[in-house]
Amino acid sequence: MSRAALLVLADGRFPAGGHAHSGGAEAAVKAGRITDAATLEHFCRGRLHTTGLVAASLAAAAVLGIPAPELDAAADARTPSPALRTAARRLGRQLVRAARATWPSPELDALTREFPKGAHQPVVLGLTARAAGLEPLDAAYCALYESVSGPATATVRLLSLDPFDATGVLARLAPELDRVADRAVEAARRALTEGVDALPAASAPLLEIGAQAHATWPVRLFAS
Repeated sequence: MSRAALLVLADGRFPAGGHAHSGGAEAAVKAGRITDAATLEHFCRGRLHTTGLVAASLAAAAVLGIPAPELDAAADARTPSPALRTAARRLGRQLVRAARATWPSPELDALTREFPKGAHQPVVLGLTARAAGLEPLDAAYCALYESVSGPATATVRLLSLDPFDATGVLARLAPELDRVADRAVEAARRALTEGVDALPAASAPLLEIGAQAHATWPVRLFAS
């Protein structure tokens, strides 16, 4: 295992397409739910414990070898919004292109053939981590960090929020991120024997509703 590979995968400059997505922050800003660093922290904490936990458990389960089709179906069942399912598959398609170029793997090749329009991004993330020689906990950390860093970065553009304040939000959430990562891996290990129904299904209805509304906007800075 190379921890340096985790740094490459988690780097915001890794060409996986995440920079074009706000993680629901754009809709939340317009709705007045994010107005400053304090409300950004509240928003990111909610994502961390809901969609972040779900994504982290799916990614960890993929590293453990649970079949991708089962995990993709589980991701679909945990994503009620058609707009978010489309975004997740678009991100998965972009990530697998970058991953195959960076860490060539027969499993990633097979995933591309099985899901030509893209598998859910957390599933692809887990298989990418597996190809890079990383552990389930590494994949969980990467998924969780993406779940909060995306909105934090987007809010700097959307609100002209001070980047130092946005980074401070991420630092304050770090202890919680550690705990959620452990929960995600524990659930993924249970899924090995109990099936994918053992994975978390934490919901965030406002994110789902906001995503559907956001998809109809004629002008937007971010894809989701």
